Amino acid sequence: MRIIKETRLKEYWQEHERAKNPLEHWRDATREAEWKSFQDVRKTFGSADSVPVDGGKTAIIFDIGGNKWRLITTIHYNTQIVYVRQFLTHPEYDKGQWKNNL
Repeated sequence: MRIIKETRLKEYWQEHERAKNPLEHWRDATREAEWKSFQDVRKTFGSADSVPVDGGKTAIIFDIGGNKWRLITTIHYNTQIVYVRQFLTHPEYDKGQWKNNL
């Protein structure tokens, strides 16, 4: 998979230093993946969630760092691209406001 806005990951781990190793793991595993569907994502990351949002879009949410953070992405399986959208703490994610920013 190709990751768009991979530089955001670095920005996130600069802000949340303890997230660096988990985000690097996510990045490396995602780069090696060839996902064709959400079921393929779940084979790589068993805790990933598919969440419908406004406008008919679907966000794929990854638990990062033992459930401390959420990485919000959208995935275009046909082009093999993962778009990094947001990185939130668990409490920020639970507020649900992120759904308005996709």
